[in-house]
Amino acid sequence: MSTARCFRSMVARPALRSYIKPQILPLSIQTRHASSKHPKGFESPSSSDLDELRERVQEFTRREITEEVASHTDKSNAFPNDMWQKLGDAGFLGITADEDVGGLAMGYQAHCVVMEEISRASGSIGLSYAAHSQLCVNQLQLNGSPEQKQKFLPGLIAGTSIGALAMSESGAGSDVVSMRTTAKAVDGGYVLNGTKMWITNGPDADVIVVYTKTEPDKASKGITAFLVQKDFEGFSCARKLDKMGMRGSNTGELVFDGVFVPKENVLGEINRGVKVLMEGLDLERLVLSAGPLGIMQAAMDVTLPFTHQRKQFGIPIAQNQLVQGKLADMYTKLQAARSYTYDTARKVDEIGQIRTQDCAGAILYAAERATECTLDCIQLLGGMGYVEEMPASRLLRDAKLYEIGAGTSEIRRMVIGRAFNKEYSSHAS
Repeated sequence: MSTARCFRSMVARPALRSYIKPQILPLSIQTRHASSKHPKGFESPSSSDLDELRERVQEFTRREITEEVASHTDKSNAFPNDMWQKLGDAGFLGITADEDVGGLAMGYQAHCVVMEEISRASGSIGLSYAAHSQLCVNQLQLNGSPEQKQKFLPGLIAGTSIGALAMSESGAGSDVVSMRTTAKAVDGGYVLNGTKMWITNGPDADVIVVYTKTEPDKASKGITAFLVQKDFEGFSCARKLDKMGMRGSNTGELVFDGVFVPKENVLGEINRGVKVLMEGLDLERLVLSAGPLGIMQAAMDVTLPFTHQRKQFGIPIAQNQLVQGKLADMYTKLQAARSYTYDTARKVDEIGQIRTQDCAGAILYAAERATECTLDCIQLLGGMGYVEEMPASRLLRDAKLYEIGAGTSEIRRMVIGRAFNKEYSSHAS
């Protein structure tokens, strides 16, 4: 039996599937019913299922994403391409996808578990994993037609093809509506022209969810999502970006020069691309918030043994109260961020509750705490924290991305504030 089949049979055992929650509870304002956000036959996993999943992912990372692999990925700025097949064989690339296309149908708590543990082993491999499994696979799962799912998802979930999502442009980062990439209707489909910037997996992707303007004069009501395939004529990756951190999570600038996309590759409805985007954005933020959790845990993995082995003045430095204070702060930040992320994911899985302010809040909090924890890791390691023999600098450089990518901390605060404004304006009316 293959690794993937073994894993899938484990999560599908009747004893592990006896916890179904048949009733979707009424939701308060600023939430959305999420029954449509889950795959067919979805049943919320129990805590023991999630613990078993975590153990399986840890076994995988100990074997396949060693410290040597993580360090080489960072130093070479190159993703280990054989990792996609390994992730696919392990069953990790379709956590939230239907079983009939090869997915595990396990939901968002499970996706956070896998994201956290992969990021604990390597932040950059974790980021590429999320861009593939959440931004591409889950968008297809949520919005794809049955034909699109059957065409694209089996390969993406098996790891034989690589996925990405292309939204940002050099002049349209947080201000998505100002994008300039266009799609003009022609006989049988659309012709795309423009560029996309900072696209994770862009240099490698076989299938890319691309947002364009189909009716530029209509602003947000004129955006459409397309599925662009790497072999489409006129599509290219202009350059691979050389980044401060998340090195090896290959990131590029994409060019669409008269790319013909057949009409059957429209994702969702014409001019309803913002709906596709926004419906996936909350869940994207939620799953991505597990990335900083993994990096914080990695910082603890490095710092705790070092401070208990490193001696100064005849005693381990961990017996120094100032050091104990930093360790305590690192630990409580990690545990608070972890609780927020998994509580938010549990509510999505169990009662279908997606709160925009909590999805944004989870990644806002986790990202900023991860930067703080990795800085403390460097400080507690002292001179060893500042040299490349230890992974501390890599952890800091990787952590900082989460305060910038997928919406900056400033934008996340605005999103939370606007959610409150919408809630109270609804109350007033």
